[in-house]
Amino acid sequence: MLGDKYLLLEALEGSSLHRCLHIQTQEELVCKVVSREAGGQSLLAAHYRVDGHPRINPIQEVVVGQKHIYLVFPPCHGDMHCYVRTRRRLREPNARHLFRQIVAAVHEAHIKGIVLRDLKLRKFVFTDESRTEVKLESLEDAVVLEDYADDLLSDKHGCPAYVSPEILRTNTRYSGRAADMWGLGVMLYTMLVGRYPFHGAEHSGLFAKIRRGHFSLPDSLSSRAKCLIRCLLRKEPGERISTEDVLVHPWLVGSHRERGGGSRRSPEASGDQAVPIFCPSKGENEHQQLLSGNGNGPLFLSSTSPGLSEAALARPLPPSEPPRPNSR
Repeated sequence: MLGDKYLLLEALEGSSLHRCLHIQTQEELVCKVVSREAGGQSLLAAHYRVDGHPRINPIQEVVVGQKHIYLVFPPCHGDMHCYVRTRRRLREPNARHLFRQIVAAVHEAHIKGIVLRDLKLRKFVFTDESRTEVKLESLEDAVVLEDYADDLLSDKHGCPAYVSPEILRTNTRYSGRAADMWGLGVMLYTMLVGRYPFHGAEHSGLFAKIRRGHFSLPDSLSSRAKCLIRCLLRKEPGERISTEDVLVHPWLVGSHRERGGGSRRSPEASGDQAVPIFCPSKGENEHQQLLSGNGNGPLFLSSTSPGLSEAALARPLPPSEPPRPNSR
């Protein structure tokens, strides 16, 4: 019982959220349980900075217990992880509609001095039964910056499939916002292709592929989609585009010609090599090493971090499932 008002129920599958029931109205909500220590206070501080944004889940009520803080959120209708897993991959118009909302949430966080760190599909939940509107589930794991302009972090934190190359370097600080942009790239790739861009049976193999930064894109994707993915998954963090750039990228803005599907090609882009002019060009640092825990902070790359299963996403798409024809 929470504050003589809510009944805390079981945890949602694959999530850190719990179901909870409003005793008087019988309305089912969701609740996040956090420690009253620094973690809980940081989470509240992050939510207060972005309070009211339409793409970030609002805290409906805070119940303070002896050891924990209970944050009550509006009900959700599943998350992006389960949605993509069920559908295998999304067609570009659908992915564009959802990804635009995802980027809007990340953009709001970045301009308000918040680095999200552990960005992944499961962090975004649907707010409607038709699964067309998404919000960032919560700001758990986020870092609230004291200086909005200084986003350098040393704490190594993230889900293995989404971790960026610079986090896998030893004795280095990294740009939190740039690492978030890499996470967005992994999310978009997975939404459109149906598997992770980097995968491996063991973490060592996975991290080696991430450090190299090489991935393949299927021909079925439009040139503009390939362009955006490549600009987000640049190995050097300084070469990645920002949320401002993504929001005005031709693929995300969309055109009347492209809204029918992913097989159309834009005349100004050519195949896999399409790179927009707003992507800066810098030299790449080839000196990268496999990370282990060090004095710069804990590396939290749990093998149990939620994500699409390796078995489902590590294998190529079957040839019996060609891209669907465009629908009008």
